Amino acid sequence: MIRSNHLTPALEKIEPDFGHSFALRKFEDGNPNQVPFWHFHPELEIVYVKHGSGKRHIGNHISYYNGGDLIFLGPNLPHYGFTDRLSGSNSEVVVQMREDFMGTGFLKLPEMQLIVQLFERSKSGLSFYGNTKDEVGSRLMSLFYMDQFEKLTEFLKILQILATSKEYNILNASGIALVVQNQDTNRIDSVYKYVRNNFTEPIQLEDISAHVNMTVPSFCRYFKKVTGKTFTEFVNEFRIVHACKLLTEEQLSIAEVCFDSGFNNFSHFNKLFKAKTGKSPNAFRKEVEKVVYDEFYVG
Repeated sequence: MIRSNHLTPALEKIEPDFGHSFALRKFEDGNPNQVPFWHFHPELEIVYVKHGSGKRHIGNHISYYNGGDLIFLGPNLPHYGFTDRLSGSNSEVVVQMREDFMGTGFLKLPEMQLIVQLFERSKSGLSFYGNTKDEVGSRLMSLFYMDQFEKLTEFLKILQILATSKEYNILNASGIALVVQNQDTNRIDSVYKYVRNNFTEPIQLEDISAHVNMTVPSFCRYFKKVTGKTFTEFVNEFRIVHACKLLTEEQLSIAEVCFDSGFNNFSHFNKLFKAKTGKSPNAFRKEVEKVVYDEFYVG
């Protein structure tokens, strides 16, 4: 049984504005962020929250921030909205771009190697603080008042500042990434929607193969080539992400979380959960509860 479909991550499609190589958005009280709360996308994402407090829920990572935040996420990390509909904050800037937004050859230039390393670190999720957060936040806000060329050169400066900064924490959110390459997107979207709608029940390879009009061997080869993992691995990671969400947001027993996430074997669920998150489901929940207590009652 699935209690709330908003707990499953939605694949968000992002298109830069015409004439731009990256997407830039500003969300304010009068213009709230309408993207799905729990979602993922193949683009890298920078989120600047100017003020307020909130929760970071990225993959299997849970933490909290006060006084605003500057977050850099790598591709395909499922994540939740960082401002809870801007509660306690009046401004949020979001930048989203492909790793090759300047062309694949551009990233091979020696001058870009620190930024390439930044992109690699972002796959674990990064949170910046101190002067870096303030300076980059100010620069991100200024992008809205620049022409196209100035906007691009300033954004490269922002990436260089982030690439050379030591003021960051690695969120270690890379245990689960729902990877979807930009190939045959209609078919892979169909597979993804099928999983999203059926992951709480057993999904047979025969069923999903028939759903996309392929034989089982052809589908298995296709899915491995496009996503880099087997279909079973993908479904299990999808279920683990859902379990993390339930452990954080719902007052359910571990057994209920197991079965509500689509697992029909409690021992297998515990083993797989620990393999993917590094913790047992019970330890994961206790750690989240401790983070909340330390942040709001001790700190």
